[in-house]
Amino acid sequence: MEQSLCHRIAVTYREELSHIITMSGPLLFSRIFNYLLPFVVTMFCGHLGNEVMAGYGLASATINVTTAATGFGLAMACDTLVSQTFGGKNLLHVGVILQRGVLILLLFCLPCWALLINAQAILLCLGQDPKVARIAQLYITHYLPAVPAMFLHHLQVSYLQNQGITLPQVYSGLMANIANVGTNYILLYWLNLGVSGSAVSNTLSQIYICVFLFAYIRWKKLYAATWDGWSVESLHEWGSYMKLAIPTTMMKCFEWWVYEIGGFLAGMLSEDELAAQHAVMMVALITYMFPLGVQAAACARVGNALGAGDTSRAILASSIALIEGVALGSAKNVIGYIFTSDKKIIDLVSHLMTVYCFLQFFDGLVCVCTGIFVGTGKQMIPAVANLIGYYGIGLSLSVTFIFVAKMRIFGFWLGLLICVIVQSTFFIVVIFKLNWKRMTEELPDAHTPDCADRHRAGSAGQLSSSQLIVRRGITVLSAAGLFALGITIHLIVPLPEAYTISLYWPNSTHYSGNFSTLVVQNNTR
Repeated sequence: MEQSLCHRIAVTYREELSHIITMSGPLLFSRIFNYLLPFVVTMFCGHLGNEVMAGYGLASATINVTTAATGFGLAMACDTLVSQTFGGKNLLHVGVILQRGVLILLLFCLPCWALLINAQAILLCLGQDPKVARIAQLYITHYLPAVPAMFLHHLQVSYLQNQGITLPQVYSGLMANIANVGTNYILLYWLNLGVSGSAVSNTLSQIYICVFLFAYIRWKKLYAATWDGWSVESLHEWGSYMKLAIPTTMMKCFEWWVYEIGGFLAGMLSEDELAAQHAVMMVALITYMFPLGVQAAACARVGNALGAGDTSRAILASSIALIEGVALGSAKNVIGYIFTSDKKIIDLVSHLMTVYCFLQFFDGLVCVCTGIFVGTGKQMIPAVANLIGYYGIGLSLSVTFIFVAKMRIFGFWLGLLICVIVQSTFFIVVIFKLNWKRMTEELPDAHTPDCADRHRAGSAGQLSSSQLIVRRGITVLSAAGLFALGITIHLIVPLPEAYTISLYWPNSTHYSGNFSTLVVQNNTR
């Protein structure tokens, strides 16, 4: 009897392990393809000159801080809602959740645009180099049309992966990367557009991946079981969506912001350190995909196995990250040459990769544990932990190491290493302390109400037409007002005249003496 029970437990463990690995593989590759898009742009723009690479790095940091983290966090509310609703077999309600997410995230584009169009002024106030800030603004301005595409792609991925559909993201990511390489090559090599061509390529890369995935969903009719057309119901229950979206957004913002603050700190040190910091961040984004693939799989599967499988997957993902870290450490000198031929920057990249190889092991634990919290709707735990850990511990130590101990940008990564060691330990302890049985019983009642019961309940939980018009109207007007405020500030508040410059740098992709020129004039912004 006891032997039979042990056999059943072993079989259950193997089955869940198989599910997680089967999902993690395509999710890993789809995320690698997704983050290869800016990686490729970095490789191309890095050979336009150190100032261009530094400007693109600063632009990427600004976009991540003000926009990407916000959109990703808001979309992650769908990870909780879609996974649990789909598990409860309320298929048509999955489509309603997607519609609700689309409307909310498109509205959030407006305040994000308001910040982005004023990025140069903000960067100058933060003490960034004027030349680099102008290049960053060029990249950011060109990126504005890509913001809705980026947000919608986050929702598409959440919609599919939490139904166990993972291959379309791989196909669309592969096609987008092929198109991205071709676009960069044509605009920078054939048309010799220099910085402007690189900025346009960066924007098109995000549009490619969104459009290709949407086309695949339409082509294969992957929406058929969950989409019954646009519904007025998507205008209701924004409050319940935001109750998950706000802590999830806080969780991601606190995490992303601290890494991007490293870019701003590097910019305050020197142009070379900013370029090296951005190169390491690009590598970090790629290597982070390993635990992130398991995180997404754990989030999607957590409704079926809240305890046993997911914690083991965290340990497994961390082991993979450790092996990867050893391989990465042995190749750390090669990595610098991918981005630039400048020996000074190559040495800096090599130095920073030494500490990052240790950091990624513990960061992998944090990543997968976060997926478990999101799957159970416990986003507030990592949100608070990220605030205290990254800022109370990590950033405080980083600033001390950089400016007091004179360790420069190496000190930033050392401070974060200490932070993720503390966080990973805390998360694992909390996961083992949670009452998994009670959460399993509570989850269906919390987020997957039966659709038939909802309709029988009538308008009990619904807003009246007049309430709906007023509340959603106020929301739309607020978002539009923030965008109008951003435009007003952009047009009225001038930049200091001292920052009128003309930049010239050689295009390294053509013959000697052939130059790609960017002329920046005052008051054109």
